[in-house]
Amino acid sequence: MRRRLAVGIIGWLAWPVGAGAQPPPIAGQDVRTFDLVYETEVQNIPPGAARVDIWIPLPQDDPHQEIITQRIDTPYDWTVHTEPEYGNKILHLSLADPDVRTIPITVSFRVRRREHVQSLLTGAGAPLPPDERWLQPDRLVPLDERIREIALDVTSEAETQLEKARAIYDYVVDTMVYDKTGTGWGNGDIYWACDTKTGNCTDFHALFIGLNRAVGIAATFEIGFPLPPDRSAGEIEGYHCWAQFYLDGVGWVPVDTSEANKHPDQREYFFGAHDPHRVLFTLGRDITLQPPQQGPPLNYFIYPYVEVDGQPFDHVDHRFHFEDVLSASDSETAVSRF
Repeated sequence: MRRRLAVGIIGWLAWPVGAGAQPPPIAGQDVRTFDLVYETEVQNIPPGAARVDIWIPLPQDDPHQEIITQRIDTPYDWTVHTEPEYGNKILHLSLADPDVRTIPITVSFRVRRREHVQSLLTGAGAPLPPDERWLQPDRLVPLDERIREIALDVTSEAETQLEKARAIYDYVVDTMVYDKTGTGWGNGDIYWACDTKTGNCTDFHALFIGLNRAVGIAATFEIGFPLPPDRSAGEIEGYHCWAQFYLDGVGWVPVDTSEANKHPDQREYFFGAHDPHRVLFTLGRDITLQPPQQGPPLNYFIYPYVEVDGQPFDHVDHRFHFEDVLSASDSETAVSRF
């Protein structure tokens, strides 16, 4: 039997940026409302497989993102879980002795995304202190002597937290080159970033996050999908990731080093802001799913992850597309065509 879910806000988590009800729009703040469809198809399931497990990330609310509706379409039973370390929401399907070669899953959302601009000149009340996890290393972002030496050198003339974070931001934007040719990029390996000084957003932010943590500034890794600012509908080719750092007395400050590198005219904007042309799915790295996978922790989690009989399985097709909701009244209702 086909199961479907259509709900409003699917729950609240204490995300790093804070907690509380959805804030009212700020005068001049950009807001984007859109429908997002996340399609997955597990293909070529081997005959005789005893068990197939599928995990798919789900976006959720935070102070800058509202999930208005969510719907899950698949012929098979599913459950939704919350992994304990970061609070990420995860859709899980488990099939025993499957008699099919293909498993389709479509997840549809209506999302309202608000521009996130953090004023660095005025405090934001009394923000909660950051979780210690955001000061700790990741597998590909170690905080060893080499990384600490680079971080100390980059921030040698800085005195305050803000000056240190800005020095690191400028270093990453000026030093790295956005380049996805060849192999090795895209893993978020801080050594790769230091050695080659090339890569995509994952590599840019591995370097930014690692250097901040190395000088005692908490920093988050966040991943989702970009929405083209100049198109109202279409395919989404791949993920985008970004970061935040924690500034005492202010709170979490949004940063996007790779966008600043690609768009020099927006360099100042992306130190302290995230535009609304994105949707956040998950936080953190080295992720153990819920229920736990048999394989090692995931480097990051944005695409479907599948195991067949406890082994990673890569015969998985995924597609993503979006369409802006142009009518304010329509944005309050469920998406009937999904």
